[in-house]
This record gives sequence, C-alpha cells and structure tokens, in this order.
Amino acid sequence: MIRHIVMWNVRGDTPAEKAQAIANLQRSFESLRGQIPGLIHLEIGVDSSRIDYACDVVLYSEFESQAALDAYGSHPEHLRVKRELADLRTARHQVDYAVN
Repeated sequence: MIRHIVMWNVRGDTPAEKAQAIANLQRSFESLRGQIPGLIHLEIGVDSSRIDYACDVVLYSEFESQAALDAYGSHPEHLRVKRELADLRTARHQVDYAVN
C-alpha cells in the first residue's frame, strides 16, 4: 500500500475567501471517491491550529500500489480536479511512502 499525503496553503485575502477556497478544494477532492481505480481511502483535513507555519488543508489518501498512485496522476478525474484548483493554492507539499 502507498500513502499519498499532500498539504496546501490556499489563496484568500480574508478569512471568508480562504474558507471558500478550502470548501472548493474539499468538494473537488471528495468527488474523486469511487472514481479512481486503486484508491482505497481519501480524507481531507482542514487545519484548526491557526499557527503561522501550518498548512491550511491536508489530503490523506491510500492506494493499493505504486502503480495505482502513478495511474491516479494522469486519471481524467484527477486532472479535472487539478484544473479546478489550479489558482487556489499558494504552496503545496507532498509525501508518498510505502506501507507494509
């Protein structure tokens, strides 16, 4: 199994704008459930700490294999989500790792 974790900071000059960007991100990624072969688990978390070095949102996902994660990268539904969210982020961090 492969864990795929991505963290973002999103655009927004006001708390309301940031909240709307986060809601859009959540809605887009949650639409992938049941659409991606090999995607076992998908979870979106929104930061509640509000500390200055925290990211705004995290995607925690699990894939059956590295091949499933690789296929996800070019899956049409994932590409749709990337297009929808392209202008929302100001920073992105990613970690992928195998779990035995």
